[in-house]
Amino acid sequence: MITIDIPSYKRLTIEHLVLDYNGTIARDGKILDGVKERLTALARQLQIHVLTADTFGAARSNLQEVPCRLTILPPGKQDKGKLSFVRSLGPDHTACIGNGMNDRLMLSEAALGIAVVLEEGASARAISSADIVCTSIISALDMFTNPLRIIATLRS
Repeated sequence: MITIDIPSYKRLTIEHLVLDYNGTIARDGKILDGVKERLTALARQLQIHVLTADTFGAARSNLQEVPCRLTILPPGKQDKGKLSFVRSLGPDHTACIGNGMNDRLMLSEAALGIAVVLEEGASARAISSADIVCTSIISALDMFTNPLRIIATLRS
């Protein structure tokens, strides 16, 4: 669990980290450099969940070494599937990271939503649903090990 007190905003108590796969932690089905190591380190404090349609069919094999729960979503209405998943965990104790239109509902519902803009781009609706926007997944993940970055971004 990670607790972060953000002045004039709110206190975050994060137990779960939910991540989109392709476009967020992977590009063209391959996990980006540095992600496995960071997720493994974060798994000591948070339960890590990866949600994906697994477009490239590689998520399971690419995540074998990462202590996380992988959920492959069926085609269609993935935005609602991701939202339902976050609600089942308890959104008040969940942080989400994503980039796509199908991530916007979970980003909005979570206690902390982070949109990432990588090579694939990001949906404007996902960005507007997030609390924070990062230009790399490494920056987004490192916020959890350096919570002063979250405080600096969200305090008023």
